[in-house]
Amino acid sequence: MENKAYQVLLYYKYIVIEEPELFAQTHLAACKDIGLLGRIIVSTEGINGTVSGTVEQAQAYMDLMMDDERFTDMMFKIDDVEGHAFKKMHVRARNEVVHLGLAEDDINPNEITGQYLSPTEFYEKMQQDDTIVIDARNDYEFDLGHFRGAVRPEIKNFRDLPTWMRENKEQFEGKKILTYCTGGIRCEKFSGWLVKEGYEDVGQLHGGIATYGKDPEVQGQLWDGQMYVFDERIAVPINHVEHIIVGKDHFTGEPCERYVNCSNPECNDKILCSEENEHLYMRSCTDECRTHPRNRYTVEHGLTVEQFQDRLEELEHLRQNALA
Repeated sequence: MENKAYQVLLYYKYIVIEEPELFAQTHLAACKDIGLLGRIIVSTEGINGTVSGTVEQAQAYMDLMMDDERFTDMMFKIDDVEGHAFKKMHVRARNEVVHLGLAEDDINPNEITGQYLSPTEFYEKMQQDDTIVIDARNDYEFDLGHFRGAVRPEIKNFRDLPTWMRENKEQFEGKKILTYCTGGIRCEKFSGWLVKEGYEDVGQLHGGIATYGKDPEVQGQLWDGQMYVFDERIAVPINHVEHIIVGKDHFTGEPCERYVNCSNPECNDKILCSEENEHLYMRSCTDECRTHPRNRYTVEHGLTVEQFQDRLEELEHLRQNALA
């Protein structure tokens, strides 16, 4: 197998960071000195980051973090890639490293969280009776890939998950609950919140889907589709035994694993669609977005008013034929 010259590092840790604004400034300078690109969030409750660089730069960054006594036990998820997965380097201070919207009832994972489960334990437990697997990610992440039989919360943002759970509580009463997310950081808070809500048997996938896909024993089994990632790659494979496409083209319902953003900047929803349908529907999820005065597709492709109208007429013709 050809060795890849770059790596993506995914990591987090809940740990007290005093003066996160100052930490962000100095950390950004250090990352730039190394030559990394990526996104890092810091707050008084910890750090959450994804960065990319050459193998040597990635190692230099891990060494830098390990030299800080706060991060000596940091778990890094490492992906070998062809090149940088980001275009810029950002380190930003925030109130939370991940926002669950709990305000004064926020969860400290160092005090309360669900039971950590290894990939093998998670694989075995999610096949047991009276067990419900809840995806702690956003809907568009689920639509690209998820564990077989997992519950899809109808949420656009992680902060909406507690409200959704309370509204659908009857589904989960008396059940064993497993939860998972990309790298594990969201589950730390969500599983702790579940315990605080009174759920007695709560487990979380330690290290998230990213770790599960690399486990040599389970090899990503019972995962369908691909995992959504927040970098230039968009999607990465998880199941190394079988690949089942679960994503569906927004316009035709055909199998699809290609994401684009709606060209209406006031919408910007993620759309699964083929390259052909992206151009046919002008990368717009609805008629309203397609005819929005700020539609980016028409500007990017230099469509004249006549060409734009021709496209709309073509789509209406297709719609009428489908109804006939």
